Amino acid sequence: MLDLKQLRYFVAVAETEHVGRAAEQLHISQSPLSRHMMQLEEQLGLDLFERTKQRIKLTPGGREFLADAKHLIAQADRVEARAHRLGQGDIGELTVGYVEGAVYSGVLTDTLQLFKHWHPEVRVVLWAARSLPQVQAVLDREVDCGLVYSVAQESQMELQARQVVGEAMVLAVPNSHDLANRREVLAADLDGQPWIALPRMLNPDAQDRFLQACSASGFTPDVCVEATASTTALELVAAGLGVALVQESLRARYAASGVTFIELPWFRQSVEIHAIWRTADRNPLVQEFVGLLDQWPKAHALPAAHAGRKSKLASVSSLSR
Repeated sequence: MLDLKQLRYFVAVAETEHVGRAAEQLHISQSPLSRHMMQLEEQLGLDLFERTKQRIKLTPGGREFLADAKHLIAQADRVEARAHRLGQGDIGELTVGYVEGAVYSGVLTDTLQLFKHWHPEVRVVLWAARSLPQVQAVLDREVDCGLVYSVAQESQMELQARQVVGEAMVLAVPNSHDLANRREVLAADLDGQPWIALPRMLNPDAQDRFLQACSASGFTPDVCVEATASTTALELVAAGLGVALVQESLRARYAASGVTFIELPWFRQSVEIHAIWRTADRNPLVQEFVGLLDQWPKAHALPAAHAGRKSKLASVSSLSR
């Protein structure tokens, strides 16, 4: 197998056509340099140089080998430089899973904007999924980092988890509802109301936690319509089909008319979003992305020179499952 160091020695000798001058450039002694050239010729079975007392010069075969050697060295340099950039997190790919609440809260979009500002050459792949599939995908190394509502206790030995969002929930009622103009809504006011909630078949544990929180707060919801997404639930609220509890950030992001949002300071459940990643993962891109999540939202303003310029997210694509 060819030795890259030996090839670099050969290029220096070939370009100077003088072992002594090449040895000075390479900061080695002339004798070992001559020995390296003879070893290379022996390994290749090819005479690279014509030697005289005054000078050496390349043979026709040596000239062709010089071109190949330069190409090989340049390719090796590119591979090494790329490896350094991968190691430093300048290039590569990052796969991120997320629940819908991560979008509504702004933690996903804000963090991606800043991450892409600092790493414009990194390809980011996004996957919208519920918490449980994300946990398994991170464990299976299909996803680098996930944004989930909850993490099973048995997964926590292999995963790192950190809460990045904690939001109160607000009550959404139709504008025409009797509660819409109330200054204060109490638990007793919600008993017997038609309710819109997450389908039990999608996440029985989540619905159980919701029902327990309602019970602990003093009312029992009558779930009459089920919706798979919070925005769908709000459309159903606007249509007068019931009331719903949604995370507070949806109040600012939901543009449709027909819904009134009411704060319930006494309600005992909040929306928590956790970042998860593999404990043994040494990928610098993962570590930096998690670091940015950890700082959200206090440190997510772009530098002043880039204020007003949106990060290019053209490389963000969807990951189908």
